[in-house]
Amino acid sequence: MGYREAWVQRGPHRIYVREYPGEDPPVVLLHGFPDNLHLYDRLLPHLQPARRVVTFDFLGWGASDKPAGYPYTASNQTGDLDAVIEQLALERVVLVAHDASGPPAIDWALAHPDRVAALVLLNTYYGWTRTLRRPQAIFLYSTPVLRNLARAVASRFDALDRSLYRWQVGRFIHDPAVREELVPQLYAGFRSARPAFWSLNNDLLGTVISRRRSMPKLRGFSRPVRIIFGAADPYLNSGVAKRFHELFPTSELFLLPSARHYVQVDQPEEVAGLILSTPATPP
Repeated sequence: MGYREAWVQRGPHRIYVREYPGEDPPVVLLHGFPDNLHLYDRLLPHLQPARRVVTFDFLGWGASDKPAGYPYTASNQTGDLDAVIEQLALERVVLVAHDASGPPAIDWALAHPDRVAALVLLNTYYGWTRTLRRPQAIFLYSTPVLRNLARAVASRFDALDRSLYRWQVGRFIHDPAVREELVPQLYAGFRSARPAFWSLNNDLLGTVISRRRSMPKLRGFSRPVRIIFGAADPYLNSGVAKRFHELFPTSELFLLPSARHYVQVDQPEEVAGLILSTPATPP
């Protein structure tokens, strides 16, 4: 698959972007944490060459700039997404959000409904819901007081940090062979992204609490919404998916029984088919 590399400016910083040719409206794939745009490597062959696809690393992740002391927050990630859409001159987009990219994707969609052809949600979250569960490592790194001790230990003991990552992210993937291939690849990019990871964990509880107040706005969103969740994910689980389905009046719900948190890794062909068949709002 051929792609064009680009750098998008976000103030003095640069966001790394890959753009694959195809038909509009473009599909914009957003990663969460603790990963990067390579989370979609197994999905891309099933979207290409039918559709134009854009992938990028949020600031602090992957190949994008990692400015020291930068406030890595969900709101600033909304700004990253906006910069990519504007500087690539994308008129209408299909936004595909996973994990921590849910709040920035939904915030951008609510602010620009006329620019959204469709919204696709893959095992993600927005505001706090009753069944939402933080993964164990995220619980460690996002809980006040506890997180300071956890980070100090992780920073001091590389082997422990690597083992925790492999155990936690390994639980996100159903197939052992895929797990053995992908998890070390993602961890190799995670080490330099730890400041962004910790900053986003600092922001996590405030994000889900503040977005809970915005959840009634989802009922007024009239663009097509497709909810595609791995039903075997114990964290961002089927209860979270069903709550999204209740809140978005135009949504369709698909629960893939054997897929876990990384639904685009476990069932790439089926997820791609559901993305490509999502009804898009005409221009």
